[in-house]
Amino acid sequence: MTGVVLLIIVSALIFLGLAEQVLDRLYLSDKGGLLVIGAMVVGSFIDIPLWRNPDVSLNVGGGIVPLALAVYVLTKAGSGKEWIRSIIGIVVTTGIIYGVSKLYKFDVNQGVIDPQYLWAIIAAVVAYVIGRSRRLAFIVSTLGLLFMDVARIIEVNRLNLNSPTRIGGAGAFDTIIVAGVLAVLLAEIVGESREALQGGPSSEGKPEALREALDHPQVDKGREEE
Repeated sequence: MTGVVLLIIVSALIFLGLAEQVLDRLYLSDKGGLLVIGAMVVGSFIDIPLWRNPDVSLNVGGGIVPLALAVYVLTKAGSGKEWIRSIIGIVVTTGIIYGVSKLYKFDVNQGVIDPQYLWAIIAAVVAYVIGRSRRLAFIVSTLGLLFMDVARIIEVNRLNLNSPTRIGGAGAFDTIIVAGVLAVLLAEIVGESREALQGGPSSEGKPEALREALDHPQVDKGREEE
């Protein structure tokens, strides 16, 4: 399973201390990050039945855990702008994926890329473009794909189709994990590149106290010496 393998790789990066900055953006410690990954891996094998005809279930590792983490990160971030940007991003991501799925019929046995990874790439790119931060990229990409599953359930009920749906489960688990990791990685690479080109971290969008510290580092250094 691609998602599980990817989570194991992320766990190794945490053990090696190479993911500290990303975890900080998600308001997680190393232990917290490993607990979340462990919950995703174990929970990927657990489905909670929601209702029948058609059969609908909620996967713990691919549905409940990412949803809980996204809500946690968003509540910790706390600004109205981030809430609005997240909601817009989730709606746009869900809409684009749903629209592409209707405009083009993908054949899993042909083509350059498997559809579930195409959804992950689309979600990751849209999430970063709208979110412009590591935490919002993660929130938008994961929740956008989860809401895609919800949209599929609504469509199945509307058309009276007897098609079982697993929210966050089966192939969707891999897609959600890949999308979340890609979105954060994209934000990390682009963000670090922009900071390097600017000669340091940008103060745009930061709290007032932090903006002053970034814009006037010598002042803060003088205060420390006093």
